[in-house]
Amino acid sequence: MNIKTILMLIMLLASSTYSIAQITKFEKDSIYIQQVEDQKEPDKVLHAEPLYIDLIRDLGARKGEKEWNIGLGLTDNLKFDSYEALIEYEWAPIDRLGLEVELPFTFYSPVNGAENDSIPSNQLNGIKIAAQWSFFVSEPMATSMAIGYINEFELSNFSNFGKPFIKGNVYNPFFVIAKRWGNNFHSLIYTGPMIEQNFSTNKFHTTYDINTSFHYMIPGTRNFIGVEFNKTFDKGDFDMTLRPQMRLGIADDLLIGIVAGIPVSRENERLSSFLRLIWEPKHK
Repeated sequence: MNIKTILMLIMLLASSTYSIAQITKFEKDSIYIQQVEDQKEPDKVLHAEPLYIDLIRDLGARKGEKEWNIGLGLTDNLKFDSYEALIEYEWAPIDRLGLEVELPFTFYSPVNGAENDSIPSNQLNGIKIAAQWSFFVSEPMATSMAIGYINEFELSNFSNFGKPFIKGNVYNPFFVIAKRWGNNFHSLIYTGPMIEQNFSTNKFHTTYDINTSFHYMIPGTRNFIGVEFNKTFDKGDFDMTLRPQMRLGIADDLLIGIVAGIPVSRENERLSSFLRLIWEPKHK
């Protein structure tokens, strides 16, 4: 075998190896998308779900899907620290419909010598029930849209618990649109009014939220990094918090989300952090 033949074989082998490497990279890049979109009916598009203002259920939810969430958060305020905790269960009784029940708690601790009577009382904030309907799902466009509604029965704090038991109600219709760009980049808009009714005065207070998020999903995994922009309009006042975040898969059915909160335009709130543990039981 002469030198020319040997060189040709080496070049052919290198070319084949490069092609195999490229195919492997492409397959890794799309394997998780295929698992979500191509394995079952009806159609469903893989989207990265924000971790702080999360969805009621995946967009394009399929019957039988379910998920437990436990959340823990800390917010540094000027006069006190607030600790939030939540327990949440979401499920899809039929295709495209997600339901959720959530119990959010808040506990307070004084800082910088503040008096205990100057901070809010610990409380179970309320009982949240919610529904979300994905009315548009397009795999070719990698786009999904949904409408939903959250109803929160606001409860009295622990020091006045039961006097009354339910002190008000929050009505929160919302709209979601999400788009995946290529295999790895995700964007989402979640928006709607929050109408709070105080039963003792029968007065209403309305704010409007526009939450946008952008994520990059690591190829071939469920892990991502990204950021939420949580924006609230309240009678001419504007608040925004940036929430950089990451999600890591620690088992086939267990994920952990880590979120930092950086207020851009808030008078009384400083840095915050939030941790979300997500368990997805197997379903058929």
